[in-house]
Amino acid sequence: MAGELRFGLLGVPALYDADGEPRPLRSPKARALLAALLLEPGRVVSADALKEALWGARPPASARASLQNHVTRLRRLLDDPARLHAVPPGYRLRVAEGELDVRVFERHAAGARAAHAARDWDAAERSAVAALCLWRGSPLSGLATTTAGDALVQRLEEARLLVLQWRYDAALERAPGQGPELSALVPELTSLVTEHPLRESFHRQLMLLLHRTGRQAEALAVHRELRRRLVEELGVEPGDGVRAAHRVILNGPGPRAADAVRASRVVLAGGRPTTSPPGRAPRPAQLPPAPSHFTGREEMARELRERLTAGSEGAPPVVVISGMAGVGKSALALHVAHGLRERFPDGQLYVNLHGATPGVAPLTPGQALAALLRDLGAEARHAPQDPDAAAALLRSLLAPTRTLLVLDGAASAAQVRPLLPGGPGCGTLVTSRSPLAALDGAARFPLPPLSADASTALLRAASGRADLGAGHPLVRLTGRLPLALRIVAARLAARRALTPDALAGLLTDCEGRLRHLEYDDLSVRRSLDVALEALRTSERESDRDAARALGVIGALDLPAYGAPLLARLLPAPRCRAQAALDRLVDVALLEETAYGRYAPHDLVRDFARAHRKPAGEDAVTVGETALRWYGDTARAALLAITPKGQDRTDRLAVPAPGPGVSGPDGPAPDGPSGDGPSGDGPSGGGLEGAGTFGSLDAAFAWADEELDTVVALVERHPGDASGLVPALVRYLFPYLQRRGRLTELGTLAAIAVDTARLHGDPAVTAQALTDLAGHRFLTGRAGEALTLNDEALALWHAIGHVSCVRRGLNHRGLLLDGLGRRAEAVDALTRALELARSLDDPLSEAITFSHLGNLYEHSDARLAIVHHERSLAIGERIGHAVVRQSAHCNIGYARLTLGEPAAALGHFEVSLRVHGEYEDWHGESHTRLGLVRALRALGRTAEADRACALLLERAAHRGDTHMTGLARHQHGLLLHARGHPQQAQEQWRSALTALEALDGVNPAVVAELKGWVGGKNSPSGA
Repeated sequence: MAGELRFGLLGVPALYDADGEPRPLRSPKARALLAALLLEPGRVVSADALKEALWGARPPASARASLQNHVTRLRRLLDDPARLHAVPPGYRLRVAEGELDVRVFERHAAGARAAHAARDWDAAERSAVAALCLWRGSPLSGLATTTAGDALVQRLEEARLLVLQWRYDAALERAPGQGPELSALVPELTSLVTEHPLRESFHRQLMLLLHRTGRQAEALAVHRELRRRLVEELGVEPGDGVRAAHRVILNGPGPRAADAVRASRVVLAGGRPTTSPPGRAPRPAQLPPAPSHFTGREEMARELRERLTAGSEGAPPVVVISGMAGVGKSALALHVAHGLRERFPDGQLYVNLHGATPGVAPLTPGQALAALLRDLGAEARHAPQDPDAAAALLRSLLAPTRTLLVLDGAASAAQVRPLLPGGPGCGTLVTSRSPLAALDGAARFPLPPLSADASTALLRAASGRADLGAGHPLVRLTGRLPLALRIVAARLAARRALTPDALAGLLTDCEGRLRHLEYDDLSVRRSLDVALEALRTSERESDRDAARALGVIGALDLPAYGAPLLARLLPAPRCRAQAALDRLVDVALLEETAYGRYAPHDLVRDFARAHRKPAGEDAVTVGETALRWYGDTARAALLAITPKGQDRTDRLAVPAPGPGVSGPDGPAPDGPSGDGPSGDGPSGGGLEGAGTFGSLDAAFAWADEELDTVVALVERHPGDASGLVPALVRYLFPYLQRRGRLTELGTLAAIAVDTARLHGDPAVTAQALTDLAGHRFLTGRAGEALTLNDEALALWHAIGHVSCVRRGLNHRGLLLDGLGRRAEAVDALTRALELARSLDDPLSEAITFSHLGNLYEHSDARLAIVHHERSLAIGERIGHAVVRQSAHCNIGYARLTLGEPAAALGHFEVSLRVHGEYEDWHGESHTRLGLVRALRALGRTAEADRACALLLERAAHRGDTHMTGLARHQHGLLLHARGHPQQAQEQWRSALTALEALDGVNPAVVAELKGWVGGKNSPSGA
């Protein structure tokens, strides 16, 4: 098995080499990153979680960029770099079966447990030894573990102790007499007894080992010391297992040896009786039939079985399966319970507590106790009427037995608590929509919908339609809920003329989908109604708020929700909104997808639409309220993200709709991060925009979290004439530009223009056009950008807004330069420079110098450097990071034009360092592109490869087709230089596809790509 291992957590986090030898990582950050990814193997781990793992609760401002660098370094250490790839909102490390030592250990431990239960002592010892050999020390050694890491370490340490226990049990059974094999185990067990002075199982085993090897006095001394410690420290006597071993030692060899062997075997089995005591009622076997066509859930069923049968010297195991209506909780519980009949030979009790049965009130604890006592043979006239006494009698009846109790459909922890047995041989399996967090000591198993494959298999099996292909729309339309799948399957089985495609067509109508998910006594809607009605009629305020909240959620229908938005929509204080959301999670009508973020399942979303708020508070009103809240909050984010300057002033000065939005707040930069030279593309930031919400990081975090929801909300209000949509997009533009969220920026800016035209205010329309032009420029469509910018410029002229006219002229010069119309570009930029000086606006002056420098680079690169140095001097004087970053980047491109790659490299490196002070994707991407060119020109190919790979990854992550094309152009050159012409051709072909449709790219780049792809010529090495 070691030959398959690739990753290790059972000790210092390590990577295994091809020979199965662990290679611990030297860097603490690399160990922390690998451990955080391996705690969720094969799953996406968010960037925020990774930053917390590396830097704790307060990561530095440069954490995002540093994280990407650490990911790149770790990727280089892997056997296959493709194992670790970016998947929004973070990274996923692919880990196959048998490659992580924790998983291999758990598999061997499960084998040891099963063999121990079956009394297959040879197999138990083999599996136990194989599991223990994987340990290199304490799990996650040398790390400041997170909550998840602490939980894993505790679980693994406990599992190791159990494996040791099973190993010694097997050794005792395999060597029943005396011998060196047993004697060799005495030192190990003595050490474990010292390390775990209250763990009775190790004391019991050491006592038996000493007894078997002729050391009775020492065996009795072990018992005496354990009993003294338990009595003095805890006030309890040793358990049944230790007492049985004590009797074996006292009996010694002789006529009662057979009894001693039987007693020791009882001890090794856990000290529990294997038959029902005499005089009891017939063994209960109350489980309803096991579900037919049970599909999927294999891993969870295995974990449930293990939890219910794990040996314990304390309280009996209790597990809770929770989840939304129709997710298959009862089916899973019965499937598991039927498979445990042999492990609970004294019977299986089943009670439907009716916590989610349509039209039936939940059982009271007294009613459930009476039913259980009756089933255990207690006559009704002798059963206690006091609930506490009845619960005590139930525990007494179950204490000496090995009985499984299944409590189906629990409404609350208070309903379940009195029904729990106290005997260590029993187990309790509870199903509930709530996780029953107040039920102490319970193991919780939240149940998600089925996987797509399992859903398809269930549909085929239950409907008899073998032609149902994988990925059929019915799987998606049923939300992969077993109840909905069974309803669909029943309809298909009952009507052979009804095809799966026809039924999928009926379900496609979301408003009517739930009507088609009813058949006979099965109904998704009725199951959901139970939870909503209980909330509506509850005496608790939070429950009634939750019912109202579900109506608002149905009216608004967004991807996700948080308490601040819901507080505005209800309206209610934030604490009540939070309590309402938490209650909806408790009853499985919402899922908390991340801390503070809530989303409904698709079918719950349909259900909520049907229960939206009544007329007078319809979706339009709710939508406008949401738009206003997002607009207010986005305005606060703008104030945090964009420092004081003309851009912030201008954005805030544009008329804002309705109440709640105040006026401008001081000057701010219109800060492009400059625009680099032609050829491989400009550096810096383009159509102007730039640094506090409480903090800059908080503003970015809010916008990152809410962006998908904002896009969905705006898309649902394309005809909004209130001006709310343009205001919201106007405030978000600096964030979208700096983060490089070009796909979302394009969607939002286009809708803002359409709605601004309906609004009719020329300033609103002009700003929306300016922002859409900015998107077109950033994505390489300079022709479209110029048309939009000129329309906006005409409106700014008509309004007489001088600073916006200056910005429009600046943009115009930048765009004309990119289109090769340089005489017109010089005229526009000269006029922009005059206006900047008349406004006494040094930042605008620096930006225009930057654009003039880019323009002059075509004819005189040294004159271009003079203009960029003027821009840099202003940036240094006013302390503006974007101007400094852009100037260094642009000087770097000019140095490349002059054939001075070493000097260029220094400027690109300074530009990246400055970028750490101010995140802006456009500036960062062009700086990294220049870095690749400089390294390639200097012959530092390996460094250029790494820089190019990082640029490609980040550009793809942001959906930046323009930069992806430019980066592939460089990647092809690097491959060609290393003698890989075919791979280079593939990169150039992809680059040409990305760039050919864009008009903001130097035509020479596209022309040379066409030549290389066509095979007419080859790169000269420039």
